[in-house]
Amino acid sequence: YGKQKLTYHQAWLAINQLANTFINSGLQVGDRIAMLSKNNIEYLLFYFAAAKAGVVPVPLNFRLSPKEWVYIINDAQTKLILTSAAYVEGVQAIRGELNTVRQFIAIDAPEKVGWQDYRNWIASQPTTAPTLVITDDQDVYQMYTSGTTGHPKGAVLSHQAVTSNLFQMTSFMEGQRGDRFLIVAPLYHAAAVLGSFISIYQGGTIYLQEDFNPVELVRALSEENITSAGLVPAMIQACLTYVPNIAEKDFSALKTIAYGASPISESTLRKAMEIFKCNFIQLYGMTETTVALTTLLAEPHRMALAGNPELLLAAGRPVPNTQIRIVDSEDNDLPLGATGEILARGPQLMKAYWNKPEATAEALRGGWMHTGDAGYIDQDGFLYVQDRVKDMIVSGGENVYPRAVEDVLYQYPAIIDVAVIGVPSEKWGETVKAIVVLRKDETASAEEIINFCKEKLGAFECPTSVDFVEILPRNPSGKVLKRELREPYWAGYKRRVS
Repeated sequence: YGKQKLTYHQAWLAINQLANTFINSGLQVGDRIAMLSKNNIEYLLFYFAAAKAGVVPVPLNFRLSPKEWVYIINDAQTKLILTSAAYVEGVQAIRGELNTVRQFIAIDAPEKVGWQDYRNWIASQPTTAPTLVITDDQDVYQMYTSGTTGHPKGAVLSHQAVTSNLFQMTSFMEGQRGDRFLIVAPLYHAAAVLGSFISIYQGGTIYLQEDFNPVELVRALSEENITSAGLVPAMIQACLTYVPNIAEKDFSALKTIAYGASPISESTLRKAMEIFKCNFIQLYGMTETTVALTTLLAEPHRMALAGNPELLLAAGRPVPNTQIRIVDSEDNDLPLGATGEILARGPQLMKAYWNKPEATAEALRGGWMHTGDAGYIDQDGFLYVQDRVKDMIVSGGENVYPRAVEDVLYQYPAIIDVAVIGVPSEKWGETVKAIVVLRKDETASAEEIINFCKEKLGAFECPTSVDFVEILPRNPSGKVLKRELREPYWAGYKRRVS
């Protein structure tokens, strides 16, 4: 990470020290602790130390608005928050709204009343391994994902679920001791966390970048002997677009790029495979399934380039010990080739949504995870993901909850009705569009509405375009027909989700 380096032994001591700090600061097994930061070494230590101490990380998306941080922190009943210097003032501004946080820890920040300095906080703690026994059914982390009401839900993952997905993925990932795995996706993302676990499990080196910069990413891939990287399609697209001499770079050390989390165009994928000349592996899954349910391995990618381009539209086959079903609205199985909701079962599924028994029962009814995605399985066992049953938008790997955006737009005085949808974007996979009905005799420009949203939402959640209509299409019960709204923008796109 930058100029910082840790050996395995140094990391072992640092993790033990932080774990002992958690234990000796009064935290109990099962207590939730939050982290708000861009990628850094402390973030990695945070996950490993929490696992040893039996406390449960709640990583916060730094791109969310402070109001959204408040909701997640309070919902998780968080007892402690670690914050990098860049976000101390943001947390301080909402401190009075945080109901359960008792300890505020600042990493490499100027001294501030009511905050403890991270280095001083851990300094007196032993570096011996804690004696606490952690079992595989205990919670390992809690990550927040979308909810139908617009509020995110905390998906609780156990040690068993995460290690199961690790073993499932390492069964086909050709890693070995000495490999160098680049992590640039933010560590509040499940895939980045599992990628770090996999790297350590295989005896590799984690090469961590603070944030995504296409020029720096390409430099690292070509000059730092990186053997594997996990990227979202928006990152791949940005590298191909904004690094003019990328075709001249030497990527001979690079063996594998794993991608997923949002739509990717066939043209982008083809160009990336030509430039990087390495194996490409696609992962399909969701936070509630740790990371991966299916994978499209390197061989189908090669087959696609050799004359079977339709394979690039597939999300792959199930990872080991995972079952996939396609069902109708009554959970009845559908035949091969028929489109329905994708259901999954395997050891990598979440335990529950935090403190939401009804939502948990609905999502896991019958012992199967109801993904909310629609797709079909072909005669060769490949899963094709076509659309979302849910309306969630995935923009550049970030989840956007339409209802949350709509709630903000309804606060705009000139708007009487609104629907938010995802539309295709070469850069981001999808981007947010607002379709607006104005009040009679009221006027507003797209720019004014977008600027209004920027004051109340995270940047990735804000609409990038606004359409004005006379009326929104609705079904007899009054629900907006979002599929009908999306259709004109997605016409000609065979693949809607990845």
